[in-house]
Amino acid sequence: MGFIKNIREEIAVIRERDPAIHSDWEVFLYPSFKVMMHYRVAHKLYLKKRYFLARWVSQRGVRKTGIEIHPGAQIGKGLFIDHGNGVIIGETAILGDNVTLYQGVTLGGTGKEQGKRHPTVGNNVMISAGAKVLGSFTIGDNSKIGAGSVVLKEVPPGSTVVGVPGHVVKRLKQNFPQEELDQCTLPDPVEEDINALKKSNAELTNHLLQLEAEMKELRKACNTEAKK
Repeated sequence: MGFIKNIREEIAVIRERDPAIHSDWEVFLYPSFKVMMHYRVAHKLYLKKRYFLARWVSQRGVRKTGIEIHPGAQIGKGLFIDHGNGVIIGETAILGDNVTLYQGVTLGGTGKEQGKRHPTVGNNVMISAGAKVLGSFTIGDNSKIGAGSVVLKEVPPGSTVVGVPGHVVKRLKQNFPQEELDQCTLPDPVEEDINALKKSNAELTNHLLQLEAEMKELRKACNTEAKK
């Protein structure tokens, strides 16, 4: 019953989050579905310390889907990998429930750490296309990582992160789940900085013009007084 339950859960997750799927039968062709079936088997073998068989099953999933999930990774319920080609999840990565990953995402290590080397991703987290999360730290619950970002340090819950290196550009006032899986409508910190500079420059220019006008009035007053 556990295997059938897993299949039903995977079908429900994929159909809920991908509008391109029109029937349950299509789900069986979906890379996310295939790789999760391989992962569940490989992870059980890994926990039994049958490492070679675990890797063999895992690598079969990689060849079929282009998604590499190490058998040792710990993954909660409701993981959704959209398209998925190029997604890599390292051995000591831990993913909570209802995580969404897009193509090209890497949950990797820095190559210098021992033991826990990969990220811990909280519940209800979305990591957009091409993002790289590198190192042993936590991505807080209900956070979004923007497309192409490189995250190298801990992310507080309810945060939106963009950039290289990634930095927080938005925090939810309350730690509620993100309202929608939108990886495009994100704050642009560069544009915000440019707009702030434009505003400061305009204020400075207006202040200088005001000072010049006051100086002209002062000179005019001085000349009038000198003529007297």
